Amino acid sequence: IAFDEAGIAAFARATGDMNPLHHDPARAARSRFGGIIASGSHTTALLLGTLAGWFKDQAENVGLDYSVRFKAAIHAGDTVTMSWRIVAIDFKPSLNGDIVEAEGEAVRPDGTVALKATAIAAIFHTG
Repeated sequence: IAFDEAGIAAFARATGDMNPLHHDPARAARSRFGGIIASGSHTTALLLGTLAGWFKDQAENVGLDYSVRFKAAIHAGDTVTMSWRIVAIDFKPSLNGDIVEAEGEAVRPDGTVALKATAIAAIFHTG
């Protein structure tokens, strides 16, 4: 997933995040990050969206619980690899579905893990 200054600023504005690190190139350049960075809500939304998007091709699903740990900034100009690994699947008869536990991460082009996440989702069997 590619991050650019315009997209970072647009997402931050849409969510009410007016932190200058997401909007003001001059101020962001003077920060410890050296330039515009994506907001935590932006990176989290995209990472969680990749999980929900994968499940949508399998069955109806809803997220039940998420936890995210921010480890490094994602900078404007980064193309980030987001991935998930399923760590447990437990059938739940009352749901006619599975409770799925997954671990995910977003990795910057230099190999730095920018964020790690865990998720629990309900996947409903159809038919």
